[in-house]
Amino acid sequence: MDLERILFTQGFGSRRQCRALIADGRVSIGGATCTNPDTTITPDALMSFEFHVDDVRWQYREKAYLVLNKPPGYECSRDPQHHLSVFHLLPLQLAERGVQCVGRLDQDTTGLLLLSDDGAFVHAFTSPKKKVPKVYLATTKHPLDETQLGALREGVLLHGESQPITAVSANQRGERLLELSVLEGKYHQVKRMVAASGNRVDGLHRERIGGYALPPDLAEGQWRWLNDADLAMLRQS
Repeated sequence: MDLERILFTQGFGSRRQCRALIADGRVSIGGATCTNPDTTITPDALMSFEFHVDDVRWQYREKAYLVLNKPPGYECSRDPQHHLSVFHLLPLQLAERGVQCVGRLDQDTTGLLLLSDDGAFVHAFTSPKKKVPKVYLATTKHPLDETQLGALREGVLLHGESQPITAVSANQRGERLLELSVLEGKYHQVKRMVAASGNRVDGLHRERIGGYALPPDLAEGQWRWLNDADLAMLRQS
């Protein structure tokens, strides 16, 4: 694959813009400036290929798999209505290459958010048929009790739904701290479930998807690439 196409696939603009980046001497490989857009990288070398654009290091990735610790006050949309988009927290190149949210979190919900440009990956973690558990921590307005927990475990009927929604698990971590695991991703689902059980959510945080937990060292608003071990944990339920 030639260097111009590599930059194009990684989100550095149109083919013409990528060619101009290279011609202007803004791209380097192995510490040396490369001004030839037709420089070819072999398939064997491509998977570990690194380059710099304006002195910022990049590694070639065929597909993008990211985790973001979503802060409050951000919308999971490219066209936000009332708040900034989570895409403002990512380098422009990632948004340009078509990365999208793997499911959405409400603007006031925090925690684990996956992003990818791999359509099959997005489907695997958003389709209810795949039955991937998502674990949330909900701070409730009123103290929790066994009646509420029992209702969540047995199933609560939400407005507009024909069948009750049952939690995979519902456990109390504190007087007003609920750990809730669900399979679906319906609109405001956790908040509606808690309301149907007789309480109200004052704060919501997603902690885990599948077998992958939000890294404790990933600060709010920060993101990182998912590695092979992370992807394997995601697929564990």
